[in-house]
Amino acid sequence: METTIKSSKNYMKVSDIIDSLTINPSPDAVAVLEEIGTNSSIDEIREMTALALVKRNEPASLSVVISHRGKGINDMSTVVAMSTINCLLSLEDKQEAMNVLERTISGEEFEEDVRENARAVKALMALS
Repeated sequence: METTIKSSKNYMKVSDIIDSLTINPSPDAVAVLEEIGTNSSIDEIREMTALALVKRNEPASLSVVISHRGKGINDMSTVVAMSTINCLLSLEDKQEAMNVLERTISGEEFEEDVRENARAVKALMALS
């Protein structure tokens, strides 16, 4: 039987910590979310973290969920990837996300699958 964080008594604590890091203006908050949250072995934590990074809607946080392999739109879990994409699509101001998507698509340093995912999300965002 698979245990999820939602069935754990620590779910609210983890959620509160992620929420606090979301609103913390320090760039260190993004680093903590990336290092601990997006590298978690628990899909629910990676999903909450990816959504928090999108909600920050700044280049550094968006870069984590758009341009990094295995995180956000590039997560191996379809639930995490799709939640991240849906959150990007629901942004009121999509300009920063579109800029990061464009940099990822045109960046030679990114692997082809990361660039392809960025292309697909950019196309969806252009239609939304």
